[in-house]
Amino acid sequence: MQLTRLMGVLLLAAAGANTHAQSAYPDHPVKLVVPFAAGTTTDIVGREVGHAMSRGLGQPFIIDNVAGAGGNVGTERIAKGPKDGYSLVLGTVGTHAINSALYSNPGFDPLKDFAPIGFVGYTPMLVVAAPAFPANNIAELIALAKRTPGKVTFASAGNGTSNHLAGELLKVMAGADMQHVPYKSGAQALTDVMGGQVGIMFYHIPAVMQNIKAGKLKVLAIASIKRSPAMENAVPIAEQGFTGFDMTPWWVLYAPAGTPAPVLSRLRSEFVAVNKQPEYLARLGAQGMEFRAMNPEELSAFLRAELPKWAKLVKDSGARID
Repeated sequence: MQLTRLMGVLLLAAAGANTHAQSAYPDHPVKLVVPFAAGTTTDIVGREVGHAMSRGLGQPFIIDNVAGAGGNVGTERIAKGPKDGYSLVLGTVGTHAINSALYSNPGFDPLKDFAPIGFVGYTPMLVVAAPAFPANNIAELIALAKRTPGKVTFASAGNGTSNHLAGELLKVMAGADMQHVPYKSGAQALTDVMGGQVGIMFYHIPAVMQNIKAGKLKVLAIASIKRSPAMENAVPIAEQGFTGFDMTPWWVLYAPAGTPAPVLSRLRSEFVAVNKQPEYLARLGAQGMEFRAMNPEELSAFLRAELPKWAKLVKDSGARID
């Protein structure tokens, strides 16, 4: 009887401690690692997410840009860092789907080392070029590449990135010889595309929208199955002779695995609230972000399914970084 009462007291104490931990969190600023450089799409998205989350949680989200190794450096830092809810990372299709196939050892397991908080959204890539580039759509691009094998170049943010894989997929589907030019960052690549040093680039809508509006870039296509409300005139590659072409990057907010359940619950509930804020949705939506509500089980299933999909694209492209 005494043992039963003691167990009851301990269970109540544990429940009280969990409730306190959840209600007390957060009591100081939260660090959100963006594993890419400032000015990239992931940085733009991360700042919007951090600002929105901070309003409901009552603590600032400090953005920490930790670039390197295709996002592995910053992502690994969170995987191996404190598991208290004060260090989060904005994961991408690159860090959490592509890199495990691209790198022999990215430094973390994208499934085992992280606890997903919520699916931020996805945005199609556009095929862009400088206004003077001698092709205005995919048919003209492929015709040019076939007339001048190896002369048409496409830029990327590095080997194995989603914009690299998109270019490789188009090469395979079209049977065209185009030359890949990898850069250390998407911003550097885009600068050379605008300057005409490189022919084309697949890149996310938020990163190119302002330059398109300013007349510094033109759009040849969108790399998703359907058109985007943010770029209604961009015709999908799938409608330009390459049925099924779909390269759509995504973003997920993560805590490291082992973060206390009450803290994860608090973060997830706030994330759900954020995704009901019209102002937040409008800001990201205006930049081409599209949203999809997923509960934790649906999100876990989605993330598991993405690994083999992108691993096949990495294998078909021949890309590998050791």
